[in-house]
Amino acid sequence: MGRLLIPLIFGVFGCAFLASLGMWQLQRLTWKEGMLAEIEARIYDAPVALPAELVPEQDRYLPVRVAGRTLGREVDVLVSTKEQGAGFRVISAFETESGRLIMVDEGFVRQTEKDAMRPGVQMVVIGNVHWPDEIDGFTPAADLDAEIWFARDVPTMAAHLGTEPVLVIARTITGTDARATPLPVSTEGIPNSHLGYAVQWFGLALVWAGMTAFFVWRMQRRQE
Repeated sequence: MGRLLIPLIFGVFGCAFLASLGMWQLQRLTWKEGMLAEIEARIYDAPVALPAELVPEQDRYLPVRVAGRTLGREVDVLVSTKEQGAGFRVISAFETESGRLIMVDEGFVRQTEKDAMRPGVQMVVIGNVHWPDEIDGFTPAADLDAEIWFARDVPTMAAHLGTEPVLVIARTITGTDARATPLPVSTEGIPNSHLGYAVQWFGLALVWAGMTAFFVWRMQRRQE
């Protein structure tokens, strides 16, 4: 029995460790679902006037209403949607009625519509302030000759368009004919893989238990 004690202890502690990781992922799942619910509730809150000062950590997803006009300057960000395939997000320089220069993400246009004329127009935008996190080590720099951007890098776009580093992603646009299909903020792009990770850790715990049982059985057979 003494020879079996070490593998049994090793097996039990291994199973307990893997199962604890699975439980931790379930706790993370509960936390993430709560966070997503809070974000979803905030996204659809009643819109407010654009605050004079904005803090990304505090004001992300803030619903706002801005009235003013586009300035005929835009950035076209390559994007793909399930419904329409590849195209571009139109990010326009926008002057509010109070004279602030910000950016408005008007939404999606097809590739064939990228170079269409979009002069300055009056509009009222209801949407959400956002600072999308779309930049990583593999994101190409903007192709300024082709006027194609590959991510919504708010500070860089603002410097290029001559605006504040403030982006309002439109949910609805009124006061003018639609020039793009809005792609409003949602929680769909926020990953929530904790349930899958939990299943993996619990599965590994079962495999560990099975391997331990098989090893102990083999050792017993050899002793008989």
